[in-house]
Amino acid sequence: MLSPGLRRPRRWPVALAVVVVLIAGAVAFVLLHKPGNVSHPGVSFTPPTTTTKKPTDVVAHFLWPLYGYDNARTRAFTGESNLHPPFHVGWRFGGNALIEFPPVIDGHVLYFMDDGATAKAVNTVTGRQIWKTHLGKLSAAAPAIAGRQQLIVVPVLSDHGNSPGGGRIAALSMKNGHVVWSRSLPSGSESSPLVSGHSVYFGDQAGTVYGLNVNNGHLEWTFQAAGAVKGSLALSGGLLYFGDYAGRAYAIRALNGHRIWSTSTSGSQFGFGSGNFYSTPAVAFGRVYLGNTDGFVYSFAAGNGQLAWSHSTGSYVYASPSVADVPGVGPTVYEASYNGDFYAFNARSGAVRWAHRSGGRISGSSTIINGVVYYSVLGTHHTIGLNAATGRVEFSYPDGAFTPMIADPKTLYLSGYNQIYQLLPDSPPKPARQTTAKKKAPAKRKRPARHVRTRATHKS
Repeated sequence: MLSPGLRRPRRWPVALAVVVVLIAGAVAFVLLHKPGNVSHPGVSFTPPTTTTKKPTDVVAHFLWPLYGYDNARTRAFTGESNLHPPFHVGWRFGGNALIEFPPVIDGHVLYFMDDGATAKAVNTVTGRQIWKTHLGKLSAAAPAIAGRQQLIVVPVLSDHGNSPGGGRIAALSMKNGHVVWSRSLPSGSESSPLVSGHSVYFGDQAGTVYGLNVNNGHLEWTFQAAGAVKGSLALSGGLLYFGDYAGRAYAIRALNGHRIWSTSTSGSQFGFGSGNFYSTPAVAFGRVYLGNTDGFVYSFAAGNGQLAWSHSTGSYVYASPSVADVPGVGPTVYEASYNGDFYAFNARSGAVRWAHRSGGRISGSSTIINGVVYYSVLGTHHTIGLNAATGRVEFSYPDGAFTPMIADPKTLYLSGYNQIYQLLPDSPPKPARQTTAKKKAPAKRKRPARHVRTRATHKS
């Protein structure tokens, strides 16, 4: 053993200095290579066309058939003219299990799954339960309606415990909730299904995307992604669009599952590889819009996957975007960040139209109803409605956690943390304008005749 006077010089200061230099170099590399905002507005974009829509009050049988409202998952809906704040609560249902995903609607019945994998049917007018069917232990998805077959299709994340795995996909009778067919999914699924024609499409935790016959659950085709497919698939122009947990976005053919294109993101928030796609895409204007856990919102060309724009939000983007052509503003994408910021982006360029600070974490997705975009704040358990054009607050309710709103032409249905609320407009709908042939100026008549015509006009 050496005496104190002959000890070797200490080397840890030198090692520490080396480590500091290496860390500084790594930080510099990250800062220099960290992906930034990208905008290529010249990438293929299809401007909206002006179409004449039929009034919603003439629809004989209303459908909100799947998560995101339509096959393209745009989450945009227009009802009667008074379907706008303020509202009052008509009925409320639930109170026991977490409701992470909103219901779907067929006529006067709501169908939804709670977190405990129990499917329920509720009358939209009375708020009374029609039936319930317990399917497993864990669920994190919305059902899809197969109207022709009178079925609802529901995925189960786990049959046996509170962790994903050992799940299934099942079709239930809309009339009584009885299981018509069921197919085992060893990894489980939290991908809200999409029904089109005689097929149902969804992904699972193992990264397999399925096309099944909705009548009997028979396998039509599968596609293997690079990572878990947790979000839902969107359908537009015969193509299915989705993202996976390997950070890749895809377009595959709905007919046979053949890949059309796939692309990876520019990197995680640390600049080393891709983040994860939990978000469900929205397809509109010839573009695909998706949020990613790397903190970015992405826009890809629907035809070839070319990156059109990406914009950083500063934190994870779990939420799915909603998209609409807003009067006086134009095509707009609405997306939320986990840090509490809610954004309206120019759908073509990715420029921020406006941003709103909510005050808490946002995990769920928004819905646009009659010019108001609704979302829930997970961090504070309340729901906010913003003017889609300006970002001004027009609605607030002290409940909500994930995706809050769906609607039929006359009513909103708010999914709170463990309850569903019927919200009714405070004002009556405005009378629809009559489109009749231009009347000739009436000839002068006696006062009683004018009085009768005035009363008749008032009644109409």
